Amino acid sequence: MSETTAVDERTTRDPAGAPPVTGERADLLAMLAKHRHFLRFTTRDLTDEQAGLRTTASELCLGGLIKHVTEVERNWVDFILDGPLAMGDFTTMTEADWARRADEFRLLPGEALAGVLASYAEVARRTDEMVATLPDLDATQPLPKAPWFEPDARWSARRVLIHIIAETAQHAGHADIIRESLDGAKSMG
Repeated sequence: MSETTAVDERTTRDPAGAPPVTGERADLLAMLAKHRHFLRFTTRDLTDEQAGLRTTASELCLGGLIKHVTEVERNWVDFILDGPLAMGDFTTMTEADWARRADEFRLLPGEALAGVLASYAEVARRTDEMVATLPDLDATQPLPKAPWFEPDARWSARRVLIHIIAETAQHAGHADIIRESLDGAKSMG
């Protein structure tokens, strides 16, 4: 494979006509797009009721997973842009805060799968635009206070994007199991 071909395979074009994104940023965006697709694909041809069903011992449902991944991606992009205050202090969360957070994993009454997917698409568009235009992937922010983060740790924008990709991939796997348990449909195979 020639060097030109390798670069072409790692190039994505912004539909708004902005210059193409190449190299590492194109790789990050391509990997994120792949896992977003797998996650969204698990909801194909479902009703709102089906998207809200728990099919395993877990509390998770397909609509709730999409909501959760949307919120995770939104919050981490806010973190890249605005620092730890964008995510809050997890060490001071109340029981009510944790209950609201748990609702992130459920399709609540009045919520529709189409609306959840539309919100996810909007967050994805914002993330992709940020990746394409962020001046420096090495820029760091201190992590917010949380029992699961090392005190005084800092993450680069790159590390946050890798975390978003990992989170999306992990939940796409969860979604695949939930969907197969629902009606036997699989994402692959």
